[in-house]
Amino acid sequence: MSVVKIFPRAEQPSPALAANPVDEISVMPPERIPEEPVAGDSQPELGSLPLDRAFHAMLARFTGGISPVALSLAWLDWSSHLAAAPEHQMRMSRNVLGDSGRFLQAVAHATSQKPWSVIEPRERDRRFKDPQWEAAPFNLLAQAFLLTERWWRDATTGVRGVSHANEAVVEFSVRQMLDMLAPSNFAATNPQVLEKAFQSGGENFVFGWQNWCSDLMRMLSVPKPAGGEQFAVGKAVAASPGKVVYRNDLIELIQYHPTTAQVRPEPILIVPAWIMKYYILDLSPQNSLVKYLTGQGFTVFAVSWRNPDAKDRDVAFDDYRKLGVMAALDTIGGIMPGRKTHALGYCLGGTLLSIAAAAMARDGDSRLGTITLLAAQTDFTEAGELTLFINESQVAFLEDMMWQRGYLDTTQMAGAFALLRSNDLIWSRLSHDYLMGESSPPSDLMAWNADATRLPYRMHSEYLRQLFLDNDLAEGRYRVEGRNVSLSDIHTPMFVVGTLADHVAPWRSVYKVHYQVDADVTFLLTSGGHNAGVVAPPDEPWHNYQVRIKAADAPYVGPDEWLKLAPRVEGSWWPEWVQWLAARSGAPCDPPPIGAGSVDGLPDAPGDYVHT
Repeated sequence: MSVVKIFPRAEQPSPALAANPVDEISVMPPERIPEEPVAGDSQPELGSLPLDRAFHAMLARFTGGISPVALSLAWLDWSSHLAAAPEHQMRMSRNVLGDSGRFLQAVAHATSQKPWSVIEPRERDRRFKDPQWEAAPFNLLAQAFLLTERWWRDATTGVRGVSHANEAVVEFSVRQMLDMLAPSNFAATNPQVLEKAFQSGGENFVFGWQNWCSDLMRMLSVPKPAGGEQFAVGKAVAASPGKVVYRNDLIELIQYHPTTAQVRPEPILIVPAWIMKYYILDLSPQNSLVKYLTGQGFTVFAVSWRNPDAKDRDVAFDDYRKLGVMAALDTIGGIMPGRKTHALGYCLGGTLLSIAAAAMARDGDSRLGTITLLAAQTDFTEAGELTLFINESQVAFLEDMMWQRGYLDTTQMAGAFALLRSNDLIWSRLSHDYLMGESSPPSDLMAWNADATRLPYRMHSEYLRQLFLDNDLAEGRYRVEGRNVSLSDIHTPMFVVGTLADHVAPWRSVYKVHYQVDADVTFLLTSGGHNAGVVAPPDEPWHNYQVRIKAADAPYVGPDEWLKLAPRVEGSWWPEWVQWLAARSGAPCDPPPIGAGSVDGLPDAPGDYVHT
């Protein structure tokens, strides 16, 4: 059943989108997003099957939001096909016997053989990189674990007849269980922990206990990382000077003060994801993209989303387009009339910007001068390991969990992202903080990551069903204001950034925009992950990237071939992008006014919504 039929879409024009919204900001209060159904829409009661939904919501508290039915079906699919594959079972048995023989030989010659004589850790596996793991018996423990891990990986993959989605779920869940049982996670089998205990007289366990108690108290109160207090919003982070020039019930639009005598005539609009707070692009002054852009002579606007609560359960995905992207463009048009806008969308904000741009192109709206997408997907068929959490059973389970609260809680989203990198974000921290008794130095990125937001029930349901499950945007079925939109209508020059180690928006998935739009596409692949790859100030020397331009009429080049053809450049991608923007901007001129009309009733940057 289509989620649009279940939840009515509010189509009444909002006061926020009046012809001249800026003129009214000083006299009108923030408007509420319509909560009542549109006349003529039919919908079953929101509380249909309330007992079933309440039961699923209660169950979700014990399963971490994972649908037990979806997990059971995946395991049933795998185990049933494995039981009917005797040759595959024989091959697994031969692998066990062969690995066991080589391992026993390594045990018998433990003092004379070189370490890792049977199996070596993978290149990106940092659990056993320390030299202490090369000494017996710890090296044998690590090899035994890696052999077990490899055997289970072979057992859960390649079974003929198992659906790809179910195979991925089984492999992922087995990997999570094995990661938990790694010898690096236990004091008695971790040589680094034992050496630290011997040198400190056991003080590391005392400090580790203190770290655990501190984390527990923080989790039970306000979930902030240790040291987060020193990264106060508006002081240490999100500190670029500016002014809120427009506000509605969903966004505050910030206009940043110029830092150069003259600026480019075309402004930049930043549309961040609303999964997290906007200031990922305005962290500390030394790694703030906003500060870098104003220093290069650009006028920068940024959308700051309000953190929704239970009253916003009926906020639709399209409300984010209308009251977010479109309201911001209307406001910018009142401040800088007749100027095209360089629009930047990050992550989910980039997906939203793509939808808005396609609808604008369909309707003949030419206000966008260029479009920049940062780690943003427009096709969700290969959306990485996040798709493990997205199937019909899982989405229905999430909907029932959100139905009770009216939103998706921050812990659910954070837990899902942590599982994708459990070795780096969970188990390595357990060893470092609780067994070694050490504390990681706080950082602005950690503080931002803990400043999570909630997701409205209706919006998130529509997002999961229409984009992830049905892939409506990529397949031309997505509708805006009652009519289909197509990304092929976009002819505006695009700058698309993918990150090499992205677990949220894999770069090959981001790359698909090449054959979706009819525009010149400059694709840049940078080192790092979903956040650290984007936040890449020029002063940090360890960044590198590859970049290549595809003209709208040029033949398509696949991602693997692109990797071979695109030249590699050492350094941050920010100067490359600014150079691209400058080539598509006019000559510098005097800075525009801050806001249009009176903005005295609105706060200075970073505004009020960032604190909600």
